Amino acid sequence: MDEIESVPSRVPEEDEKRGKKGVYIHIFLFIATLCTTFIAGNRLFPTVAQGALFSFTLILILGTHELGHYFMSRKWGIKATLPFFIPAPPPFLAGTFGAFIRIESPIPNRRVLFDIGVGGPLAGFLVAVPAIIIGLKLSEVREPFAFKGIYLGSSLIFSFLTKIVLGVSSESSAILLHPVAFAGWIGLFVTTLNLLPTGQLDGGHIIYALVGKRHILFSKFVFWILIPFGIFYWSGWLIWALIIYFFGFRHPPLMDEITPLYKRQKVLGVISIIIFIITFTPIPFKILQ
Repeated sequence: MDEIESVPSRVPEEDEKRGKKGVYIHIFLFIATLCTTFIAGNRLFPTVAQGALFSFTLILILGTHELGHYFMSRKWGIKATLPFFIPAPPPFLAGTFGAFIRIESPIPNRRVLFDIGVGGPLAGFLVAVPAIIIGLKLSEVREPFAFKGIYLGSSLIFSFLTKIVLGVSSESSAILLHPVAFAGWIGLFVTTLNLLPTGQLDGGHIIYALVGKRHILFSKFVFWILIPFGIFYWSGWLIWALIIYFFGFRHPPLMDEITPLYKRQKVLGVISIIIFIITFTPIPFKILQ
């Protein structure tokens, strides 16, 4: 009898230990990603301060994105982990592969799925845009000149902000981006990738919540459209097409497929599609030699 009663008393302690160990992992990965993004920033920009600004801004955007998912999960009573940041070794341009949270309980219906899916991209976008505006104000505009290095493409929103803030276009002028603006640019690019309406990406969650089983049409369309984009614009889109094909086009079914979205969710769904369109960059990177 005593032995049976002693089991429950140990379970909370074990859970507490596992919880503390989990927090340590989050902290370790966060610090490691701060270091790798700082190193990446110092490889790209001449001063320590600029490297730190790049690292801080990028971590802020990525962290806000994942916390958007996390707080939407908590709102609906869905168990989820804190963000796992993924450090990347110095050769990688940004010093990170991004971040993610892990959902640890079933998602009951489309309303919950939508809010969790859309919370990240919207939150990250709302931080990336002000970062770009601030960074562009600190950027340097020069006359067009031939140079060697990495050319960054412009999305519709980035071109618009450049015109508004600097009064020039990236096509007519050479813009030396401030590290804050560059981190904001990466934030927009990450938003684009996450909003691809396929599989279990954020965009896949959103489109499944909006149209249900018809989501498969969007997933296949994205796959087939990325192939010519990869051939004629940027080869990285071919890699993404392979990733989509490898992980599959279908989204896992929900326990409740009937409960409809709220009107405000449908509006946010349209907004998320618009954000995907205006942040999409056909040629994100080009190496000029």
